[in-house]
Amino acid sequence: MASRRLQITLQPAVLQWARKRAGISLEELACKAKVSQERVLEWERSGKISIAQADRLADCTHTPLGLLYLTYPPAEPLPIADFRTRTADPPPHSSPDLLETVYLMQRRQSWMRDELIESGTEPLAYIGAYELDESPLQVVAGMRQLLKLADGWAAVEGSWTNALGLMRDRAEAAGVLVVFNGIVGNNTRRKLDPDEFQGFALVDAYAPLIFVNGADVKAAQIFTLAHELAHLFVGESGLSKFVDLDPGHHAIEQFCNEAAAEFLVPEEGLRAFWPTAKSSADPYQTLARHFKVSSIVGARRALDISLISRDAFHQFYRAYREDQHQRRSGGDFWNLPKWRIGPKFAAAVIRATKAGRLSYREAYALTGLKGTSFEKLTDKMSIQL
Repeated sequence: MASRRLQITLQPAVLQWARKRAGISLEELACKAKVSQERVLEWERSGKISIAQADRLADCTHTPLGLLYLTYPPAEPLPIADFRTRTADPPPHSSPDLLETVYLMQRRQSWMRDELIESGTEPLAYIGAYELDESPLQVVAGMRQLLKLADGWAAVEGSWTNALGLMRDRAEAAGVLVVFNGIVGNNTRRKLDPDEFQGFALVDAYAPLIFVNGADVKAAQIFTLAHELAHLFVGESGLSKFVDLDPGHHAIEQFCNEAAAEFLVPEEGLRAFWPTAKSSADPYQTLARHFKVSSIVGARRALDISLISRDAFHQFYRAYREDQHQRRSGGDFWNLPKWRIGPKFAAAVIRATKAGRLSYREAYALTGLKGTSFEKLTDKMSIQL
């Protein structure tokens, strides 16, 4: 116990960096660490801190403990292309929650890639099969063929949520690891911020991965899934953030947005149906019911082909997001692993664990589940081994 009270001297700039990296104020850190603000100020002024307090600081700021002992604040560049900027300005700061999420998905992908190669699986032909100088319509045709979804496929679904589930299942069946999660791993105290990012794609010929921020309004997630799927077809990994579903100045984002929009709401069909929708009491909800997408996607598509004004779209979009955030609620925990982990990945981990190729400790780290929670995966997710 005495050793943990031992005072050490770390670099003040590093301690300050840890707090700012987490995006919290002096007052917030003091409250989390259960010390006075004066104590936090002293840490950042002199670097004098006890071993126990350094451990607490690392925990409160979600900083790997070893980083606090560095001489200088480390650079932590996002390990994939960052498409969140709307201009040529540098990308925004990446929070610890975002970084840890990307790192975890990269570890899952790396393990799955090795597992598939070891089993003799062939690379996926559609990854990077198209160039940006080709038409987005060609990618749309490729996406529909891959997912086995004909024109008007969503019309037979009961709702856009059913359409989203069908897309997710078909993408997994085609070899894509699909993850929907609104928290870091399974830590319900660390919610992902949809205002920071909405999704990302990790391109790989064997284990391509799509991550959709489950903390975002559900209505926007089907567009994110389609957009990130287009990323796989053009072979470009990257992080996406759609301000008003606008791709900004990036050519890759513009291309993938066009493909996603046409995939979900074909222009020809929208133009034909627009007179009916426009004359209804709620045009965008009418589009949503007809095309089985969210009304926000329908409104954005109407804007893209100049059926409505930009002002009209922005007014609707902001009101809709506010309403959806207020409506957001939790769900059954055991319904979540299917989306947070995915049946394909979970089944591979369970098989490898039972065969002795993967330790339980490694399996727990990859899935974020331990003990009985991990053991229940097979039954709860109806996994066929």
